[in-house]
Amino acid sequence: MTTLHEEHTAHEHDHGPTCGHAEVPHGDHVDYAHDGHLHRAHSGHWDECEPSGHTAHGSHEHRHDENCGHARVRHGDHVDYLHDGHRHAAHDGHWDDH
Repeated sequence: MTTLHEEHTAHEHDHGPTCGHAEVPHGDHVDYAHDGHLHRAHSGHWDECEPSGHTAHGSHEHRHDENCGHARVRHGDHVDYLHDGHRHAAHDGHWDDH
């Protein structure tokens, strides 16, 4: 899965371990959940960290909900669940890997 390179312009807030936003491990970097967006540091600016396509997370038997014990992160019009270094979102009867 590739990630789009879309700079988050006019982003004056610097994210880090003490900024108060949820840290979301994502491959080789950390995203920060902020106002329904996921931001990552990139070449001196902040990027929106969004997948470039639809990637279903196969063989995912676990059902996420508000009581499953995994951290919830608002992401646009839905909620992602942080699980084993992935963000899972419900989609058409399966879980997407964001």
